[in-house]
Amino acid sequence: MIRKLFYCTAIILFFSCNTTEEKKEEIKAIEVPVLNLEGASHLSKLPLNCINTEYPNRLGQTLGSDKDLLSPEELHPAFYGCFDWHSAVHGHWSLVSLLKQFPEIENSREIRQKLLQNISKENILTEVEYFHGEHNKTYERTYGWAWLLKLAEELHTWDDPMARELESNLQPLTDFIVDKYIEFLPKLNYPIRVGEHPNTAFGLSFAWDYAKAVDNDSLIIMIEQRTRDFYLNDKNCPMEWEPSGFDFLSPCLEEAALMKRVLHEVEFNTWLDYFLPQLKSKTFKLAPGIVSDREDGKLVHLDGVNFSRAWSLNKILEGLSDYNHLKEIANVHINYSLPNIIDDKYEGGHWLGTFAIYALNSID
Repeated sequence: MIRKLFYCTAIILFFSCNTTEEKKEEIKAIEVPVLNLEGASHLSKLPLNCINTEYPNRLGQTLGSDKDLLSPEELHPAFYGCFDWHSAVHGHWSLVSLLKQFPEIENSREIRQKLLQNISKENILTEVEYFHGEHNKTYERTYGWAWLLKLAEELHTWDDPMARELESNLQPLTDFIVDKYIEFLPKLNYPIRVGEHPNTAFGLSFAWDYAKAVDNDSLIIMIEQRTRDFYLNDKNCPMEWEPSGFDFLSPCLEEAALMKRVLHEVEFNTWLDYFLPQLKSKTFKLAPGIVSDREDGKLVHLDGVNFSRAWSLNKILEGLSDYNHLKEIANVHINYSLPNIIDDKYEGGHWLGTFAIYALNSID
């Protein structure tokens, strides 16, 4: 059913020759998923169903006293749904991205109403206040920070009157998160290379995208310097070690996608030859992560790793014809996991739709 929601390419022509005649063969290609209006409507229902669903909820909160024992909505009036704060944030990003691409989406009125309701000036000031709490100064570092800046970037680059209102409402939290990045990055002596939330390369990639979109030179300079400090001398990343059992990010590919953003083309090509030399081979293979139990909220992370691998591969190959064969690997990964978000099981429904949208958006 889900495949009806996405357009696919069907045929590629291959030509082979012998000494007597030319033979033309039609061979079915790997399906190239493309987000269309119907697919966008389906995917929009995932965040719509959870951004105002308060429970179940994983707060990730450090309690200082009984006074901190408040409900999720009281603590986080903008981003209390979708099980945890970062999923609520990127659920709002999903709705902005879909409405921006498909203004005629069937539930556009509901999307607009919920965005205006949640991302209000009052709600955002309460969100900022939470980060000032004595025991939660490192809250959502840096995964939630990254998605907040991705939401801010999406609003900033959307030519719509409502986007200007939402961007203005969000600005105090956006500025606060930018300041948190600039304060934190000089203190981080070693990058975090895991395949889950704290991954440094992922957080820096999204922060970089925001900084470039709004021309924030201070953040750009900081990210470039720390990226070079952390990763410039890396070699032979062990892709064969990936994925770990709960990964939803690829440590190797996220790092390469960050370096693609930060380094100039010639420098990046040289770096990539040392870091992941196998990617240039036309015979390079990478099997999707296999999910054994989609009732298990941690094991379903591997659907996420398939989407994030795809968006990283598509970033790496941008403008580099020697790496065009990676498109097929990215598409295989998306096609493996895309059908698995159709039933909206809460284990994946509260976040996987976002990963699917971002992966589909990465396809050129």
